[in-house]
Amino acid sequence: MTEWIGSLAAILTTTSFLPQAVKVLRERQTAGISLGMYLMFTLGVFLWFVYGLLIHSAPVYGANFVTFLLAGSVLAMKIRLG
Repeated sequence: MTEWIGSLAAILTTTSFLPQAVKVLRERQTAGISLGMYLMFTLGVFLWFVYGLLIHSAPVYGANFVTFLLAGSVLAMKIRLG
């Protein structure tokens, strides 16, 4: 039951970034996005990914890997487009 709850939480929090990533990639517009926030968030998600690997928790490392890719994409666009 614990892994199921963790997996559901991982799915919900990870997919919550999908609309923002799609919007940024589609519109090529990042003016309303904070660079500082996305820098800190992306680093934090990466560290959660590493933590998940260290504790051997698939929901933690799986979700954070996907979230890292999504947040990293938005961050890259923010850096590139300003």
